[in-house]
Amino acid sequence: MKFGNLLLLASAWLCLSVSAQAEDQHSYANLTQVSTPHLALDINVDFAKQVISGTATYQLQWKDPTADAIHMDTRELTIKDAQVWLNDHWQGTTFTLAEANPVLGSELTVALPKGAEKLKLQYQTAPTASGLQWLTPAQTAGKKNPFMFSQSQPIHARSWIPIQDTPALRLTYDAHVTTRDDLLVLMSASNDGAAEVDGDYQFEMPQPIPPYLIAIAAGDMKFKAIDNKVGVYAEPGMVDDAAWEFADTPKMIDAAESLYGPYRWGRYDLLILPPSFPFGGMENPRLSFITPTVVAGDRSLVNLIAHELAHSWSGNLVTNASWRDLWLNEGFTSYVENRIMEALYGKRRAVMEQVLGYQDLQRDMASLPAEDTVLNIELGQRNPDDVFSNVPYVKGQLFLMYLEDKFGRATFDKFLRNYFDSFAFQSITTQQFQDFLARELLNKHPGKVSMAKVNQWLHEPGLPEDAPHPTSDVFDKVAQQQRAWLKGASLNTADWTTHEWLYFINTLPQDLSTDNMRRLDDKFALTESKNAEIAHAWLLLGIKKGYEPVKTRLRSYLQHIGRNKLVVPLYQALAQTPDNLKLARQIYAQAKAGYHPLTQHKVEAVLHAKP
Repeated sequence: MKFGNLLLLASAWLCLSVSAQAEDQHSYANLTQVSTPHLALDINVDFAKQVISGTATYQLQWKDPTADAIHMDTRELTIKDAQVWLNDHWQGTTFTLAEANPVLGSELTVALPKGAEKLKLQYQTAPTASGLQWLTPAQTAGKKNPFMFSQSQPIHARSWIPIQDTPALRLTYDAHVTTRDDLLVLMSASNDGAAEVDGDYQFEMPQPIPPYLIAIAAGDMKFKAIDNKVGVYAEPGMVDDAAWEFADTPKMIDAAESLYGPYRWGRYDLLILPPSFPFGGMENPRLSFITPTVVAGDRSLVNLIAHELAHSWSGNLVTNASWRDLWLNEGFTSYVENRIMEALYGKRRAVMEQVLGYQDLQRDMASLPAEDTVLNIELGQRNPDDVFSNVPYVKGQLFLMYLEDKFGRATFDKFLRNYFDSFAFQSITTQQFQDFLARELLNKHPGKVSMAKVNQWLHEPGLPEDAPHPTSDVFDKVAQQQRAWLKGASLNTADWTTHEWLYFINTLPQDLSTDNMRRLDDKFALTESKNAEIAHAWLLLGIKKGYEPVKTRLRSYLQHIGRNKLVVPLYQALAQTPDNLKLARQIYAQAKAGYHPLTQHKVEAVLHAKP
């Protein structure tokens, strides 16, 4: 396996703090005046109080010599003290914490005397910090020790660190973290799989990253190496299964490097979190956070690992400068993910995953307002959590597939590699991408794609008429079997993968009878499926069809899984009838304590929506 070394071009390092001065409506940061290119954390993780406390010390980079303050983002933080490093010693300075905005949190303004080189803030989080989840021992697999993990994307870093919380900022960081002496702490930084568990840990992240990629976890975790650069952390009872499930990760890195250049982050490890983790994965550099719902026992859901790995190029290396540019992270990553899957597992599997993604996009676009189907979306000050959908992911991927088709794969691969190299360790806007696209692809190969067509993809709702529409001959065969089965024939599923089952269940006709559901269930035990994705699809269908046997499993499923993609649609389906809404509220009352705050927010919006 070829890993790129950590030597970076000097010009890239000059972009440590701000490489794109985009207006970010989701941050109070005054980056054009003062930015913070390096952070030093010295914090304690207190499980008894469910708080993090300590100091955050920032190197200051002055952009405007007339500036007299720095503006930072906080949410529910207590700021106890502020000091600046001036004339070779620390001295106190004044600060104000504004009234909280329901989306943005509280603006922190700290007075800066001329010539100040560093800023040190003493602070403490709230037990209700939106970017942290504290789990009791009973909410973990091992049942013996508590667990804590962060989720900083998109704007939750400010809930556990006072920070200029915008992806337009890039900063390096180091950290000293203490906690209970029987728990391991990991961060999105240098981790040592052989570290002694003693409650005292040091970390360093030498590459500049946006604040939303600062991550922390603490709990009873073990490490198992896959090779000398890749390994898995998980609770002790899961680490062996996870290491087996994701054994192809080194091959994924090889495939990505052959396409898009060196992996520039040193190690690539995976942390398998408890089931309450609200997402499939989070691409924290050096340590992707992963849901246990993809440990399926058959390596059928490893495209999620390919996705989080792909972020090492698209998202972590080249980053969206604001959340209205999210498609630059997720559309590129979905495209790269699929190319990795094709390289390792063949075009047949890659195309099946394209089709399933396309179906997900169609469902989302049917329910979203037109303005939310634009790639370069206008967010205003809406909470960016609420506008994540398949649009930036799959529509963005389809746009890049369209360009690949028009220019040819060899030409487009060369363009993408140039893109990642040219903007490495920078945060950019959609306009910067368009300028680069015009200069490096459109103008060099005239007559293939117009800028008017690019603008249609990026700035207009829906899909262009000539957008790619992936189809799979494998799914055509599934559809043939489905039609025959509906007429009474038996199904031959011996060689079906998760993908075929999902396609089969998701395309069953709207007038499917409960008798036919029972016929399927009796034969294949779908209600009790151990595959979280197949179970989700079947339970969702069961709710819509009023298939009573799913209700017992539904309770168990919703109380033991917290992944938004899997639980929120089930609550949405239950909320469609009064009786099921009552059931959903009962289930949620029991499940709430095990859900991440982000999941709680989404589910409560469904269960208590105004008619």
